[in-house]
Amino acid sequence: MTALVTGASAGLGATFARKLAARGYNLILVARRADRLGALAAELPVKSSIIAADLTTEAGLNSTESAIRACSSLELLVNNAGFGTKGRFWETEFTAQENMYRLHVLATMRLTRAALEGMTARAKGAVINVSSVAAFGNSQGNVSYCSTKAWMNSFSEGLEIELRGIESPVHVQALCPGFTVTEFHETLGVDRKLIPGWLWMTADAVVETSLQALSLQEKSRRKVIVVPGLQYKAAVALMRHLPWWLRRRAGRPGKDSRV
Repeated sequence: MTALVTGASAGLGATFARKLAARGYNLILVARRADRLGALAAELPVKSSIIAADLTTEAGLNSTESAIRACSSLELLVNNAGFGTKGRFWETEFTAQENMYRLHVLATMRLTRAALEGMTARAKGAVINVSSVAAFGNSQGNVSYCSTKAWMNSFSEGLEIELRGIESPVHVQALCPGFTVTEFHETLGVDRKLIPGWLWMTADAVVETSLQALSLQEKSRRKVIVVPGLQYKAAVALMRHLPWWLRRRAGRPGKDSRV
């Protein structure tokens, strides 16, 4: 059995790779940084191949789609690649905004389509779309991120409805972590000290929650939306019921004061 993980060079992607290898999956690791992918593949105790690809480009998507369609043993796709931006929508660099939609939406859609073609025919497999608790609300300086993650949740729920409609054993999960200790926030330029310690989760805990939810034997018990951490389960439950006038007043911890 094989799993393909995007954004595998660091953070949640690398953690997924290590935990899946420990569960006996061979791996196809996808990210832009070939050197990091090679180092990760070398440490894993399973057969691992790498694809150095930028999934915001047509060439990157084509090569990854081809690898998915060529792998008859593919049982898991983890759409993990992603990034954030800071600043008001109309003030941030346009290319960064466009690439976020290309990566979070277009790449997720195309790779999932390629994977489900084979998985549904083989009647075996799963897709994990790494979303965010940001999908359940909106905040200043975070418009495109929240919007694309909300799309990812809706996309995952819609696919699960279709799969159940044909009684397929294939499952789709949208993993919605909150603040996680990875390179994500450092890359974004967010000072981790501005965010209360109790809000932080480890990548290990987030990925383990995802994989345990996926491993439930009874398909009816598998959740489409998986939110790691009691603090975030409570936050999501609250956000789902808050009226718009109150949600619009909520900010995000650690946000730039200029936004």
